[in-house]
Amino acid sequence: MSTESSLRADIVEIGRRMYARGYTASNDGNISVRLGADRLLMTPKSVCKGFMTPDMMCITDLTGRKLEGDRDPSSEMQMHLEVYRQRPDVQAVVHAHPPIATGFAVAGIPLDRAVLAEVLTTLGSVPIAEYATPSTKELPEAVRKYIRAHDGMLLANHGALTVGGDLYSAYFKMETVEHFAKISLVARLLGRENLISREEVMRLQELRGTYGIAAPAPICADPADPSGAGVRDGEDPATCQVVQAPAGSGLRLVPGLLDGSVQPAVRPGEEAEIRLTYRELSALIEDAVRSLR
Repeated sequence: MSTESSLRADIVEIGRRMYARGYTASNDGNISVRLGADRLLMTPKSVCKGFMTPDMMCITDLTGRKLEGDRDPSSEMQMHLEVYRQRPDVQAVVHAHPPIATGFAVAGIPLDRAVLAEVLTTLGSVPIAEYATPSTKELPEAVRKYIRAHDGMLLANHGALTVGGDLYSAYFKMETVEHFAKISLVARLLGRENLISREEVMRLQELRGTYGIAAPAPICADPADPSGAGVRDGEDPATCQVVQAPAGSGLRLVPGLLDGSVQPAVRPGEEAEIRLTYRELSALIEDAVRSLR
């Protein structure tokens, strides 16, 4: 099987997996891969990604001009082209609408809290690109802000985008984004997220090389970190990955509170401060009164 034939088959298989997992519905989503130095192989528009065949794919150049194919390339082609322009290291791009991650995108909540070590070492953080009308030049402009520093991002009120060194790498990052979103949602429904401390985050970043993971950019300080460790002077936030991780004061995990903030870190042996909202305090008092009756 030739390289092109193999890549066509891989796109078909990845499209089938995305549709089977519910990452796309109807004709949603698109996939592309570099085919040599100056050509791209891309899914066509108006086709369900779960029922594609290898012959459906389009070949374009890096300006978007169609070179081969009976169908027109994806209507989101310009977003793919922008990724390849900004990231010469990227070989493949996947765009889908995984429901939980897209829910975060609709809610305007980035997946940038330090809660999973595996995500920190592979993706770092998953920001939200500003809302842009799909299929217009606004979308590549929104993606441009984050793509240099991130291999995965949410698209406001739209979906998610992931990139990689090959088709499966890009696709597996889409799985990671959705898995991360599911775990984050469950933790928040349960009432808290214990955050990995900033010290541990930096330790995990150092392990990226040990794991053989080539991150597009280092993790930078969180500008919203209450410890005051903001982005360093002269540092462009678009060239590093902002991760919400509080100072741990010797702890690796910092308890999260119900309102999304973090409880001040306490060293072992010290007494922790308990904070309750008015509603939580009222509920405790009501329970205590009922137990006395």
